[in-house]
Amino acid sequence: RQRQMCIRDRSSIMAMLMCLVIVGTGTGVHDGYAMRVWQAYKLAMPVAFVCVLIVRPVVVRLVLLSVRQPA
Repeated sequence: RQRQMCIRDRSSIMAMLMCLVIVGTGTGVHDGYAMRVWQAYKLAMPVAFVCVLIVRPVVVRLVLLSVRQPA
């Protein structure tokens, strides 16, 4: 049986990927990059967690509406 990722895992991954890209794009990948990413992540993680909590029920509902149930 495959283990499903929990909400915290999803929001952590999303927040870290976004921080890596945004900080790298905004300030460049040079001295202090890891610290800048970490500072951004400390703000982004709680925001991502709340967003996943809000968006997940909407996505589940849309999937139920768009996928046929087996006969």
